[in-house]
Amino acid sequence: MQKLFDEVSSLDERCYGEFALSEDILMEHAANGIAGYIRDHFAFGSKIILACGSANNGADGLAAARLLHGDYDVCIFHIKEPKSKMALLQERRNKALGVSTCRELVDCDVLVDAFVGTGFEGEFSEELSAIMKKMNALKAFKIACDVPSGLRANGECAGETFVADVSLTMGALKKSMFLDEAKDFVGEIKVIDLGISREIYETKSDWNLLDMDDLKLPYRRAKNSHKGSFGHLALACGNKAGASIMSAKTALRFGAGLVTLVGFEDEIIPQSIMYSHELPANTTALALGMGLGDEFSDLELETFLDNWLPLVADADIFHMPILREILERKNIVLTPHAKEFTALLKQTEIANISVDTLQKNRFRYVEEFCLRFPHATLLLKGANVIIAKGDEFFINPHGTSVLAKGGSGDVLSGLIGALLAQGYEPLEAAKNASLAHARLALDFEGADFSLTPDDLIEGICKL
Repeated sequence: MQKLFDEVSSLDERCYGEFALSEDILMEHAANGIAGYIRDHFAFGSKIILACGSANNGADGLAAARLLHGDYDVCIFHIKEPKSKMALLQERRNKALGVSTCRELVDCDVLVDAFVGTGFEGEFSEELSAIMKKMNALKAFKIACDVPSGLRANGECAGETFVADVSLTMGALKKSMFLDEAKDFVGEIKVIDLGISREIYETKSDWNLLDMDDLKLPYRRAKNSHKGSFGHLALACGNKAGASIMSAKTALRFGAGLVTLVGFEDEIIPQSIMYSHELPANTTALALGMGLGDEFSDLELETFLDNWLPLVADADIFHMPILREILERKNIVLTPHAKEFTALLKQTEIANISVDTLQKNRFRYVEEFCLRFPHATLLLKGANVIIAKGDEFFINPHGTSVLAKGGSGDVLSGLIGALLAQGYEPLEAAKNASLAHARLALDFEGADFSLTPDDLIEGICKL
């Protein structure tokens, strides 16, 4: 797990004040990180163009050019002439060494974007947009220095934003790099240390990035056990039964000892799944909303929910009046996608916003929801999944467009339900299920457009 920050300038200032590290020392390490990445991945003599701006992001690029000069065919393309104190210093050093400059952007082996870093707002001018467009069109491996130029501090992207293969971000991870919109621009993200350990450089943060190493699967350690030892998940089976059946099959695969669909119509279901018109007495967790439709009357829903069992709520439930009662439960996981979350925000009178507004302000509205309902665990689906409870916030960045298929969310609900049934706390169930969900997609070996929910369910046995 790694920490995420809104900004790192305060962390840099702490280095200057508390650790007597100069701006020049931090910049040298930033430049060495860029140069080191290129040395590790590209042969000596490769053509490297560093497109540099006038401020300190440009200065990082200028310093990296000096470190690579002599071993590589290095050329500096000045998008804007050096202006900041550090950029002017790095330019003097480069001139003394005879580092080359170029007037035109041409195809090369590596293009380093060192134009503007964090703190960018607004749009580029027509002239700068044209330069950015040309940079993106070049046949080169593209490296963003800190963040891709055009990525705004809130995670939105300018009309022309640099599309990086890798972003070498300085000191610590920035939240802005993990808004959904940014995912197509940042590429792989690597943190460059600035002369001290990240453990020392970083301070406390409520936001964290989940790594695959954080995944804790429900392995069965106890030898003296039986099916009842691993919980009993009950799922409401509505008139779109396929969704709840997929969730049920997933939960059984993911370790729940018993799984029952609760409904009021006779359904054809897999032999391994039980079916009942009543909630089983030994139920340990509930799942509600997947394909629910209007099958259940208000009274039947109230009967299903007349307990304090852990609950995962999804899909149709976010458009139903009973949602307000559900939000009173202490052990609950809510798993909306963007449109469902806007419905949730409206029903709870937190905000009445469009999906587009939400997508540009995902972090803000997740925080507002958690402030109002600190006991609830929220899993907001998206290109980067946000999982939150109270003042703890996590981003799972491992999702892939492979999962953009009907039924994938039903599988996720089944994963969460299985963990709740087995005794996981709601926040831990949401984090681990989300990571397992992403792992299943990443491990899928078919064409990226061909995955089905059944493929995910079958893949569980290989986790």
